[in-house]
Amino acid sequence: MNRTIGALACRFAGLVVVAAIGCGGDAIQPEKSDSTGESPRHIRVAVAANLKFAFQEIEAAFRQASPEIRLEVAYGSSGNFYAQLTQRAPFDIFFSADTEYPRRLVELGLADEDAYFPYATGEIVVWLPQGSRLDLKSQGIQVLVDPSVLKVAIANPRLAPYGVAAEEAMKHFDVYDRVQPKFVLGENLAHVAQFLESGAADAGILSASLALMPQLQQQGRYWSVPTDAYSPIRQAAVIPNWCRDRPAVEQLRDLMTKGIGRDILKKYGYQLPDETTVARTSETAGTSATIQNE
Repeated sequence: MNRTIGALACRFAGLVVVAAIGCGGDAIQPEKSDSTGESPRHIRVAVAANLKFAFQEIEAAFRQASPEIRLEVAYGSSGNFYAQLTQRAPFDIFFSADTEYPRRLVELGLADEDAYFPYATGEIVVWLPQGSRLDLKSQGIQVLVDPSVLKVAIANPRLAPYGVAAEEAMKHFDVYDRVQPKFVLGENLAHVAQFLESGAADAGILSASLALMPQLQQQGRYWSVPTDAYSPIRQAAVIPNWCRDRPAVEQLRDLMTKGIGRDILKKYGYQLPDETTVARTSETAGTSATIQNE
């Protein structure tokens, strides 16, 4: 039986303030005042968990470029953030792991059309620990069927677009029915990464961006799933109508879409909206996408 970590989005619909979700996430804190007694400029940012490590670098770059603006960042599943935003949760911008949730907010009249913008396209990988004897390079996603793999971590497809992509890929390679009983579901990709890092799961499917974080690079290896095996994971952001400091938010948007944020996103394996996404062939994914420590 699937073990779902965390609650479903509908249980969060009544929340208006978000606690950070994911390993090491930053919680939304009460507004603070500076030494003059005035509230400093700050914006509250909801970020899909797949973007966590890339966004931490983007946040540092933003602090350097705009030191007068403080970011308060929460990481979690796109589905939960969407449910909260339909109840007017106090976020000034939402970076989703798909385009559907931001688009729905526009359709509901909670954000203007020009407040919606795409920022990246993500990819998924199969991850194994270094100690596994399975040949990830030659077997690819088929390693998940092996009897030695007892638990497979993926993000909950009901909450996380990367979980949907994982299911699509397994069905594409005709392994879903055999792997599904092994699922350990994380509420978001940060939870999946935590399961893999801690050894709570024997293998997993997560974003390339999280597979590139130092902890998982040191502890494991990964195989890039061919991009024709699942629907493109196009990611978009949206600025809700109740944004309190639109100029500050637009500075963050511009850094993500025009400035150094583009280089950071590419560093973590994302494709950019204005770049042609070249689908990898199975041969390329099988021969060049496995990372091992020497």
